[in-house]
Amino acid sequence: MEVMKKKLSERDTTDRLLEFPAGSLWAFPMPHGQNSVEFVASDIHEQQWRLKVSVRNEGRYAKPWLKGEWGDYVHQKQLKKGDRVILTMNDEENGERIYRISAERSLFGFWYSIDEQQ
Repeated sequence: MEVMKKKLSERDTTDRLLEFPAGSLWAFPMPHGQNSVEFVASDIHEQQWRLKVSVRNEGRYAKPWLKGEWGDYVHQKQLKKGDRVILTMNDEENGERIYRISAERSLFGFWYSIDEQQ
């Protein structure tokens, strides 16, 4: 199930954090009283990325962001402004959630997997 598909801004690729869509928070239930949750997402090569979704403690809007190894993922995949990242989640029968992360780049109006090029 797709959690998010986001076209990257300059800030997403340079600040070691991704501005995370608030509408995707449903996939990351946070324990009561906490403002962050860690998870592991695997790419197409089965490399695991330790990531963390956080929200502000104060203010009217949650304004979530993704950090952890996000900056390492950007660097390894050589992501740039205009690329997009896709995060999916599957609930296993044992109750475990499996997250996958992938990146795409547009060329002549078509999106191509960056992971498959590496």
